[in-house]
Order: sequence, then structure tokens, then C-alpha cells
Amino acid sequence: MNLLVDLGNSRLKWAWAEGDTLTVGEPVDHSRPLQPQLEVLWRQAPPIGRALVASVARPRLEAELAQAIHACVGVEPEFIASAASACGVHSAYATPEKLGVDRFVAMIALHARAAVPVVLASVGTALVLDALDADGRHGGGLIAPSPMLMQEALLGATARVSASSTALTVEMAADTEDAVRSGCWLAAAALVERFYATAAARMAHPPVLVIAGGAAAELAPLVRVPSRIEPDLVLRGLAVMARSGCAKPLPNR
Repeated sequence: MNLLVDLGNSRLKWAWAEGDTLTVGEPVDHSRPLQPQLEVLWRQAPPIGRALVASVARPRLEAELAQAIHACVGVEPEFIASAASACGVHSAYATPEKLGVDRFVAMIALHARAAVPVVLASVGTALVLDALDADGRHGGGLIAPSPMLMQEALLGATARVSASSTALTVEMAADTEDAVRSGCWLAAAALVERFYATAAARMAHPPVLVIAGGAAAELAPLVRVPSRIEPDLVLRGLAVMARSGCAKPLPNR
């Protein structure tokens, strides 16, 4: 049995993996100490062979996680690095390790599921876009603020603009609260559509649009391209890497 961990900017996601079976656990808010929370979640952990981690978090939090994994399941975690090529996916980056490991591992999950052209839009703290051809070649991507982050930036920089938890997303708003929410979410949707059109023009066949991340269900209906929502892509990609033996751990972790 393997332990798989996706350490993101705002929360930790994890799963047990054995062969093709993935059992996803309850996400953890890492604004609070990790070890007490993980001790509860992992108190009946099966014997663990490996612990693979894809992290985009700060080093301090990675160190806290490493200590918690060792204390809770008795293995040293392997922090995975992006590579020039792994599991059939080939990075477009000249310096491959600069590609966010969550993006790289998510593309591995998609390519392992089906060797078809894909555009991946992942919306969490950031809105991240990537294009992947059927042969596993990454065409590059974009990073922008998520709609939530856009709204926070707008509210922090203006004195008389307000937001509301009940605001609606509409094409033309008749009050400020709806205008703020709508502008941020429709801007994100428009960027996804533009990136999709650019990627499709460069591919031999029309790509599938996959939307992932914590706000996928809110973004998907706003995008005027047929799409499907894919949960837990990073965990699924880590499972592929564990099965195939193509995981490349970072040194000195």
C-alpha cells in the first residue's frame, strides 16, 4: 500500500493506493498544525511501502508534513519533482523543474487515462492552463489569478467596491456585488476559451477540455466549450508514477 499526498497552496489531499485502486481521504486544512489532524485520519493506516508527495507549498510546511508522515506511518516521504519526461509526458519547459509538479503530475494522470489531446484548466488559488497533445507532448500553459483571487485583489485595491456571498454571475450586472463576481468569473472563463482555441489550432485533432480544482464545478458552466470535470488528478497521477516506477524524488528532502 502506498500513501499519496497532494500538498497544495491551501489544503492537503491524500489517498491510499494499491494497484489500480485509489481510496481518497478527507482533505486537510493546513492553516492548522498537520500532525494532530493526520494522526486522527491515519490512526488505522495499513502498512505503507512508500509515501509520494507532490508539493507546491512552502518549505516550512513540507518539513512539517515530512515529520508528520514519518511519525504517523513510519516511512520517509518522497517529494516528487517535475522532469523533462516521465510516464509518457514530455515537458515543454526548457528548465523542467520550473513546471509546477502538480501540473506535471496531473498531465500524467490524463495521459495515462487516454492518449488523446487535452486542455487542462485547473482552478484553485490560481487558474492554471496546460495543453497536452495525444503523444504526451506538453504544448505549454498559462497561469493567472483564480476568480476568487481576482476578487480579493479588486476589493483590496478599491475603496467603494463591495462583494457579497449572495452575488450572482450574470452577463450584465445591475449592481456592484454581481458586477464584481461576474467580472472575475467571466474573465476566467474567457481565458479558458481563448487558450483552448489557441491549443486546438495547433493540434491535429480537437482537444478534450478537462476542468479540475476546487472551483471546477463553478467554472465549468461558464465556459462555452464542452468540458468534463476530473477530480483528484494529482493523486491519480502519483498513483500512475508509483505503479510505473517513473517517480523522480527531489534530492535532499
